[in-house]
Amino acid sequence: MSRIIATAAIKGAYKEVAEAERMLGEAMESAGATTAVEFPNTGYYLPIIYALSGMKVEKVEDMAKALGLAKDLLPPVPREGHWVPYLGHTLDAGIATLFAGEVIEGCKYVTNPPVDDLWLGAADDVIMRERGVEFVDGTAPGFCALTGLASTAEMADKIVVELLEKNLYVWMSGHINGKTISEQLVERERQLGWDTRIVPYGKEMSSAVYSLGFAARAAMSFGGAQPGDFSKVLRYNKNRIFAFVLALDYVDEQKYAYAAGAINYGFPTIANTKIPEILPTGVCTYEHVVSDVAEEEIVQRCVEVRGLKIQIAQIPIPMAYGPAFEGEVIRKDDMYIQFGGNITPAFEYAKMREMDEVTDGKIEVVGPEIDDVEQGTALPLGIVVEVAGRKMQEDFESILERQIHHLINGAEGIWHMGQRDIVWTRISKKAQSKGFKIKHYGEIIRAKLINDFPSIVDKVQVTIYTNEKDVEEWEATARTAYRYRDEKTAGMSDESVDLFYSCTLCQSFAPTHVCVISPERLGLCGAYNWLDGKAAYEIDPTGPNQPVKKGDVADPEKGIWPAINEFVKDKSGNNITDVQMYSMMEDPMTSCGCFEGIVAFLPMCNGVMIVNREYTGMTPCGMAFSTLANSVGGGNQTPGFIGIGKVYVTSKKFISADGGFQRIVWMPKELKETLKEQLQKRCEEMGDPDFLDKIADEEVGVDEDAILPWLEEKGHPALTMDPMLS
Repeated sequence: MSRIIATAAIKGAYKEVAEAERMLGEAMESAGATTAVEFPNTGYYLPIIYALSGMKVEKVEDMAKALGLAKDLLPPVPREGHWVPYLGHTLDAGIATLFAGEVIEGCKYVTNPPVDDLWLGAADDVIMRERGVEFVDGTAPGFCALTGLASTAEMADKIVVELLEKNLYVWMSGHINGKTISEQLVERERQLGWDTRIVPYGKEMSSAVYSLGFAARAAMSFGGAQPGDFSKVLRYNKNRIFAFVLALDYVDEQKYAYAAGAINYGFPTIANTKIPEILPTGVCTYEHVVSDVAEEEIVQRCVEVRGLKIQIAQIPIPMAYGPAFEGEVIRKDDMYIQFGGNITPAFEYAKMREMDEVTDGKIEVVGPEIDDVEQGTALPLGIVVEVAGRKMQEDFESILERQIHHLINGAEGIWHMGQRDIVWTRISKKAQSKGFKIKHYGEIIRAKLINDFPSIVDKVQVTIYTNEKDVEEWEATARTAYRYRDEKTAGMSDESVDLFYSCTLCQSFAPTHVCVISPERLGLCGAYNWLDGKAAYEIDPTGPNQPVKKGDVADPEKGIWPAINEFVKDKSGNNITDVQMYSMMEDPMTSCGCFEGIVAFLPMCNGVMIVNREYTGMTPCGMAFSTLANSVGGGNQTPGFIGIGKVYVTSKKFISADGGFQRIVWMPKELKETLKEQLQKRCEEMGDPDFLDKIADEEVGVDEDAILPWLEEKGHPALTMDPMLS
């Protein structure tokens, strides 16, 4: 803790107590000891004193007793070179200051009420009830206690508007050399008052007690805190009233003292001047005092330091938005522009950043916008989402990344399929005519991640690339990250865990589909492995990724667990009753439409072919990927066919009930190359290092008649294995 802040706050407290004592003497002399004292039309006496001590200040003489409490709290002023490295003395000085401030304002109401055309003074109970409930139901996430003076009236207006855009109340107190930020706002013809949420309490710093008194009243009125239960009052404010002090320009000893009082509530101070900081957490959720923040950045910094979670009330796009649009399909004739879908490269990548590396709300399109291209155009697409949060973890990147699919689908006139680097998305003619831009993809992603993941997401910026060079460069970076995530489950086995995880994220397209993710079988979209499912459940315990207790195994070879069957039956609406985790021939797992690849049975070869989404040619089963996908997807259970995440091919559990890895007789050359390192490792594990060379590709042939002689020549083991179809 800074010794400068401690000394300044304690000295400021002594000055404020002395000023309260002076004004109390004047009130005694002019009005008498028995004159009533009140903040008009309130039932909480002097509310800070009442809430924290239980003392009812009803008469002038009662203020003398309250001032005695303030004096008792005053710690000794640190001698030169002597200080205590903790907040205790500073906090006590802060409470003494607040008690003294209420005495000062109480004296004003006795002798010269502090209310005129600009200054509002204490809020009465009608206002308190009307406005206080907004802090309870989240309509107002918090308030800013704004003090000091902005560099210009224009900057004052900009800061206040930014606070209002976040639904915060702005409560103003204090001045710099007689000039206040309230007066700067009047210069800008900004309307002030409770109706506009811009509340000028008073010119003097002591009027800050009205905002902290409001918070104390909220704790007693809405939080069930009893007068005198200071611990409950302060904890309620820390946990429920998300307020902070925003200090502009010079911070004197008096302001240090009031800031110390606010810290007791868990309300930090953020300043634009270079004052000493108190950075360790403790009383406040995060830092206590943060300084030297540029005026242009100070509102966002306040939100971060206080831990405010700002809800975005409306998605800022020109189309309707909601779950009803998630199943909407954009046909080619209805399309204005499209991205990916094996026509152009397209990917999505979420990356964790440090808080100071992300500018919240920054959405940028690098490359052509929708207005720059003709109808029917296909553009490359790279969506890079940079996320920062106090509780964000690298393990959460893939969870947020996978949300992009259903977040974008919630917009009317927009269609999205796939994930990672197999994205396909379209913007309809209708959406384009209403003003939908490529930039709005970023607006949707940012707004929904902020709203849907408030526990981990504080800031989001999105860069959307639509030129081929940038897309290809970033895609390489993203693929490196994808591989790293996939490799994290190496060494884990299905037998080593008690839980699998479900994923029902795609049920808007395939209502009966339930993905079951195990350590050795990642989600068929390729985006979620077992660790991702675990992390997703930690983030959102009621979300689409739920733990599934394995229970006792009925058949370890086929991968049958009665408990998993019950779960799948329930989540599929009783449509799917039995699932074999390790078989594609009998009760295979369902597929939606987001799979990275498809495995299909080839009866003549007694094996299977694998085709990835990127491959557009014909395959030995007589169907191209698109035709296969229509047959396999939709939440259907199709024996002989399964949708998979590409990396599943290299798992020891890959169709292990049907013969496993050695059943692979054909796959596209590009897929072989993509997975070459992992495939070769698997070949060596099973004792056949040359096996990869025995797998046919499109250069050998694209029908069974063509590849069968080649497989015989290579001595492919599938030809001598037990029949797959019995």
